[in-house]
Amino acid sequence: MNIAEIEMGLKAIAEQGFDKNEFPFQFIGCFDTPKATTTKLKGKMNKAKGENELLWAKKLYFKPSPQGAAAQTVDAMNEEGLVNTHAPRFLLSTDGEEFTAYDRNKDDHFHGTFSKLNDSFDFFLGLANIERYEAVEETIADIRAAGRLAKLYDAILANNSDWYNDEHAHTLNLFMTRLLFCLFAEDTGIFEQDLFSKSLNDYTDIEGRDVGPFLEQIFEIMDTPPNERGDIPAHINRFPFVNGGLFKDHVKIPKFGKLPRRILIEAGRLNWREINPDIFGSMIQAVVEPEMRGDLGMHYTSVPNIMKVLHPLFLLDLEKQFSDSQDSPNKLEKLHQRLSKIRVFDPACGSGNFLIIAYRELRKLEMRIYKRLQELTGELGWKWSEVKLTNFYGIEYADFASETAKLSLWIAEYQMNKQFADIFGDAPPALPLKESGNIKHGNALRVNWEEVCPPAKDDIETYIVGNPPYLGSTFQSKEQKEDLELLFKPLTKSYKNLDYVAGWYLKAVYYNQKRRYGAAFVATNSICQGEQVNMLWQHVYARQFEISFAHQSFKWKNNASKNAGVTCVIVGICPKNAIIGDKILFTAGVAKKVKNIGPYLLEMSDVIVGKEGSSLTGLPKMSWGNKATDNGNLILSPDERASILEKSPEAVEFIKRYYGSQEFIKGIERYCIWIADNKVEEAKSIPELNKRIQAVHDFRAASKAPQTRDYAVHSHRFRQIQGYGVDAVFVPRISSEKRPYMPVGFMSEDDIINDQAYAIYGAEPFVFALISSKLHYVWVKTVCGQMETRIRYSNTMGYNTFPIPFLSDDDKKILEELAWEIIEAREEHPGKTIADLYDPKKMPENLLKAHKKLDMVLETMYVGEPFKNDTVRLEHLFKMYAKMTKKKAG
Repeated sequence: MNIAEIEMGLKAIAEQGFDKNEFPFQFIGCFDTPKATTTKLKGKMNKAKGENELLWAKKLYFKPSPQGAAAQTVDAMNEEGLVNTHAPRFLLSTDGEEFTAYDRNKDDHFHGTFSKLNDSFDFFLGLANIERYEAVEETIADIRAAGRLAKLYDAILANNSDWYNDEHAHTLNLFMTRLLFCLFAEDTGIFEQDLFSKSLNDYTDIEGRDVGPFLEQIFEIMDTPPNERGDIPAHINRFPFVNGGLFKDHVKIPKFGKLPRRILIEAGRLNWREINPDIFGSMIQAVVEPEMRGDLGMHYTSVPNIMKVLHPLFLLDLEKQFSDSQDSPNKLEKLHQRLSKIRVFDPACGSGNFLIIAYRELRKLEMRIYKRLQELTGELGWKWSEVKLTNFYGIEYADFASETAKLSLWIAEYQMNKQFADIFGDAPPALPLKESGNIKHGNALRVNWEEVCPPAKDDIETYIVGNPPYLGSTFQSKEQKEDLELLFKPLTKSYKNLDYVAGWYLKAVYYNQKRRYGAAFVATNSICQGEQVNMLWQHVYARQFEISFAHQSFKWKNNASKNAGVTCVIVGICPKNAIIGDKILFTAGVAKKVKNIGPYLLEMSDVIVGKEGSSLTGLPKMSWGNKATDNGNLILSPDERASILEKSPEAVEFIKRYYGSQEFIKGIERYCIWIADNKVEEAKSIPELNKRIQAVHDFRAASKAPQTRDYAVHSHRFRQIQGYGVDAVFVPRISSEKRPYMPVGFMSEDDIINDQAYAIYGAEPFVFALISSKLHYVWVKTVCGQMETRIRYSNTMGYNTFPIPFLSDDDKKILEELAWEIIEAREEHPGKTIADLYDPKKMPENLLKAHKKLDMVLETMYVGEPFKNDTVRLEHLFKMYAKMTKKKAG
């Protein structure tokens, strides 16, 4: 039985209507229950006590409910001794209209209507021995909590149809934040145990009509100090004064009903004490962004990745100072004073993950300082923490995330105070709340950062951190493109291809120009590759900043903007001569102290590779292939070619093999019509060719581009012709980054290369060898950049800038022989495409051997021996490039 059959079976039951005598047996039948088992369950195997009930041990407990009481019936069932004795996984009740179920294994509820019984099919898959998939990254408590709140959010909106608009968005977001606080507070000792959930259950009616007024009362009382409270009911007065601004604004409460009340009470049954604020905040963001809910449990910036930013930026230096202060109370007190003056500012804070982890790490270090001071002096010098939430700042575009960030920081403070109490025996009272972090809702690229995190005295350290939106230019909205325009247009005309994250780097430079502390962001690796290096880093260097540390490319699996598998970097920057500690370059988890980190995240100078119109080393010209601009009329499939030749064999003179990147790499067979100017009339005498020539004329003549219209008179040929009639080295414009080498080709004089590739017409074979080398491959991957993850070749960036040493005629002859060895190795595998031959898992041994031989010989020409790895290759190439460009400039 498959899942579709289960759903269809449940739908059939719903359409028949509710028969309380037969329903439980019809229901289990949908999950492929053997007939023999069903027969036994109609007899002694059924452990239920009441009429029309079914209790199947370890599987299912069903009871029909009174009208409108399905949920209450399930609650009562869960308290029965029979449930403990026979351990059914699912509890189920319905009155023929309402339908409620509870999965005891997963602590999960389902509420629906009998008429849509089939909507529950996945909830009960356990009956068919099929488990629902749940993505669990951290604790199950976070996932369950987010799931419950998502259901609550949807139920509230369903009950308030006029709230589906921006006008009510902030109100609803603030309301959800307040509920979250109440749920957490009643499980952690901030409130009396279960105060909120029990009051909601006991003092509101089952239909939920008075939930809104009840919540309005308790929210208002939690913003009222005890001495200002009048004559109010005792059950309302039990709620404490919270303060901190959380309940300050008196906003409209959405209308409740039976279902949202029910879900809220169920949410209160979770153990909110187990919630991790660094994870939970981001997960709750998914509550108000339904498209993210499919991956609850993965929608957050993981703690290890956050620490990749925070540790080298400032925590490492604090740890070093702590280590150096172990035996000196005075030094420890100075370090403690330093902690109290550290500010952390995340201008893309989301729901506060970076701020929470930074706060937590500073508190943990502070407790270690206290503990060591106790050991040295026998007393505790400070009563409470000097690391204040008011030292944490953020900007967030999403309203709900900014509200959640404040709440998450309060939760983090409470949890750290509990740790403090466990170690030192006491902690500050949880209530009233102090002011939380300074979180501003707004567009970080348009907000003045100094208004959010104002300038401070010299002894105040302010560190900027975060994981801003990446977004390549193709995926940016109109507003986001305008954000970058406002920032970069005053500086340069070249900015439109920048990733969105680049804006945060420039803003950080402006903010920190008068300060001596750094910033670090998670970013796409493309800002350190290709043309974006010149677009961004020249402006960073021009303002006297440098890279203080960096993590080279690593795979980032983060659901925040659906970028699972995005290749990221982390780059820290600071004003020159203001670095605290060493410059550190992280490669695959290994930290290396270096003299300098260049914009390509290598140990190198701050050199930036720019576009060159011709080869710096005198290599022959590399051009684009030929561009047809023909609406497809000059291009032929194999069938179209065969059809023309069948009717007019003499047309063979005018049809040539046609190659672009895909045709070459994947072995796709295509042809083109290629007519020399002195052969036009002869070609037109062939009806099939004449028809296509006329179609090209009509297409070009109708073009909006004047230059294309001008070429209507030359409708027999391509719009742009770069070269043909000689052998050529062929280089694809786009190719997979997974291949170990560039898939370079050597084309004959009869082949036509199109504009989806580059060509070096009439090139000597030694040029093929240079471009086929590992050295050229790593250079191109670094300086040309990528399209998504694929290599995007550029003649001006990759070929014209490629550093090569002086090559004698003998050197070129040796390289020519090695080039032919590679081509011959390919030819030993007829029928295999270039994609097959350069598949990293299937590359033929003889071809790999030929390439390695080339690498060994060529690299020996560079430095006298092969390079150890790609990093060393790049470092040497950049040194050569710097000398080449300096010599050119001189």
